[in-house]
Amino acid sequence: MNQIAQHLLQVKERIVQAAKQAGRGADHIQLLAVSKTKPLEAIQAAYGAGQRRFGESYAQEAALKIDTLRAQADYADIEWHFIGPLQSNKSRLVAERFDWVQSVDRDKLIERLNNQRPAGLPALNVCLQINISGESSKSGTSEQEIFRLAALVAQSERLVLRGLMAIPEHTSDEVVLATQMRRMQALFTELARQYPSVDTLSMGMTEDLEPAIAHGSTMVRVGTAIFGARDYA
Repeated sequence: MNQIAQHLLQVKERIVQAAKQAGRGADHIQLLAVSKTKPLEAIQAAYGAGQRRFGESYAQEAALKIDTLRAQADYADIEWHFIGPLQSNKSRLVAERFDWVQSVDRDKLIERLNNQRPAGLPALNVCLQINISGESSKSGTSEQEIFRLAALVAQSERLVLRGLMAIPEHTSDEVVLATQMRRMQALFTELARQYPSVDTLSMGMTEDLEPAIAHGSTMVRVGTAIFGARDYA
């Protein structure tokens, strides 16, 4: 588990160098540790190394982790982000536990999350997910739908619109990747112009965090480079 602390330092150094290369301040880029499928011990190790933001993709698995750690006062300040495809019948699990949902992509999900968010909790932070690569295997709405969905979120009492999320194409073609990231950056800029609450462009993972930062990402979602490709025993 001490490797997790070392890996976190390495990822943070990558962020610093990428930001410097892009002429940006590294303090404007947040690191989300993607802990899906990883055991509690891995999350606790990352927490012990100073990490506070964690991303999960499976509602039931995440609910168990969150409930277990929130029962311990030592972990009360973890910020939980749901980043995976969300089925409507699992929306309550997420609405009642998470601080952020980054994978909102349809009207029904907006309605359910708003209705199911407990009144005693702060409004749920929402990012709209765009399928920027147009791949059929990926979740997310189209570029054309973003501003209509944004208006629905902005009108929701228990939700707050924070920005956009995307998983650009996994490709070695730097031109294709840059084109998709540039489109995300333009959409984010326009959305932020229309909505003062918008401040987050969630884009970039282990393999592509450097070009994502070069194209304006404010949050990178890193799992493999922190926790490794396989679960920790």
